[in-house]
Amino acid sequence: MNIMLLLLNIFITYFMFASGVIKTEDFKLEYPTSISDLPAIEVHGDKFFNSMTNEQFFMKGIAYQPSYSMNDLKLLEGGAMDTKYIDPLASPDLCLRDIPHLVELGVNTIRVYAIDPTKSHDVCMKELAANGIYVLLDLSEPDNSISRDSPTWDVSVYQRYKDVVDSMHQYSNVLGFFAGNEVTNDITNTDASPFVKASIRDIKGHISENGYRSIPIGYSTNDDIETRENLAQFFICGDSVADFYGINMYEWCGYSSYHSSGYDQRTKEFKDYPVPIFFSEFGCNSVRPRPFTEVEALYGPHMTKVWSGGPAYMYFEEENNYGVVKIDEDNEVVHLKDFDFLKDEFSRAKPKGITREEHTRKQGSDPRRKKRRECPAISKTWKAAATIPDTPSQTKCSCLEESLPCLVQPFHDPSRYKDYFEYVCSQVDCSDIKADGEKGQYGEFSDCSTNQKLALEISKMYYLDPKSSGTCPIVDGQIHYNTKSKQAPQDKRCAAIIKTVRSASKATNGDTRQLHQNSNERASSGSRNAAKWFSLTLALGILMFSFV
Repeated sequence: MNIMLLLLNIFITYFMFASGVIKTEDFKLEYPTSISDLPAIEVHGDKFFNSMTNEQFFMKGIAYQPSYSMNDLKLLEGGAMDTKYIDPLASPDLCLRDIPHLVELGVNTIRVYAIDPTKSHDVCMKELAANGIYVLLDLSEPDNSISRDSPTWDVSVYQRYKDVVDSMHQYSNVLGFFAGNEVTNDITNTDASPFVKASIRDIKGHISENGYRSIPIGYSTNDDIETRENLAQFFICGDSVADFYGINMYEWCGYSSYHSSGYDQRTKEFKDYPVPIFFSEFGCNSVRPRPFTEVEALYGPHMTKVWSGGPAYMYFEEENNYGVVKIDEDNEVVHLKDFDFLKDEFSRAKPKGITREEHTRKQGSDPRRKKRRECPAISKTWKAAATIPDTPSQTKCSCLEESLPCLVQPFHDPSRYKDYFEYVCSQVDCSDIKADGEKGQYGEFSDCSTNQKLALEISKMYYLDPKSSGTCPIVDGQIHYNTKSKQAPQDKRCAAIIKTVRSASKATNGDTRQLHQNSNERASSGSRNAAKWFSLTLALGILMFSFV
């Protein structure tokens, strides 16, 4: 009888699917919008806490980011791959292969340096959560980040950061986001730090505006002796502060000690730091295999009152010789001796923390992180202003693309931007796109994308030439005339922006007289063939000038 009923149910179900009464998509298995298999980790004062148990949380982690091989990179140049990095959290074949080994290693946290926000991360994040593993994520990616050499906080990087948050916020095992990694790494580029700090402010604002879980946003720095103190103070000063601070720490090599490694001094220096601090990387490789003897100190009584652990660098063995496993030709995971050493050290590390209630009683109702601190003063070794850039305005920058006469498409060769900016800014005033982190001065359009900024300055040249009519002053396949610019913008703000651009004054530079002369020759000829000749002589002029 039971068999007959079962067969009848199967027949009825099949009929309902076949007839369309029940649609297949109605039974599609999907992960919930909030994966809560693992309690979220929260920041309170200078420590991390488990939101369910209220116990202090210490990271026992490892960096987890495979790299492309040289052959893969060649394929990238041919456009055969979507990104220049491998997203291990969007690759179930990778993460499901590796998670059992991460569990065996004894980690509760991994650090991932770049993810593709257009891909699904459900499978990997759910499996990591099921195994008690949290994720620290960097918001940037190799081609879209805050550069230490020419820093900017613009609409492109801002959108990248928001995209990552939007794609990952629903996972309860996202421990936090890094807004930058070693952006300032010595005294020559401290002026890049205000841009990172602005990104922290804006991403925290984005999280709040969208009603997401309050995921911590922090920064990861190197351990440079000349910038160490000022950099640490900068990210907790003023009205906008980091939620946590990580240091890539490689002072302990081989069989060093708490005192000889300098760990004792670092611990003393950060004993009153108001937000959680941890090693965002550790594991000097001057001695191989690495014994990881620093683990005992990091999770011991001298350091756990200040530090919250951290991830070792790193899981995959590659050309830099920092891995604990290698992947063989059969795609099998092979443990190196470093794996065994780290596994043994992690298994013996039993950090003793305090509960959130105890921590609150010790700090009082107003934790130290709430206290407003003054920013470091400008000096010979510190060039970062307390004034940080405004939030990038997509609305404003979009006006440029809609209404400027000359628009720019992305160049395949990034060096072209440098050449064109140098020339164009010798002809017009480019102060409105410049950003100075030392002086705290940020041009009106410094938050626009590189293409938008170049289009703005080329368009100024167009407006300054009374003979311009449908032809941009620079002939290049990636620079084109915008026919829509013939009509006045309907949006009042866009109209005001274009009016400002039209009235921009010309600025010349004596060092670029030859380029200026070539520009005049092009304008007087008025023909397209002459314009092409100008572009050729411009390129030759730049080449000759570089040899002077």
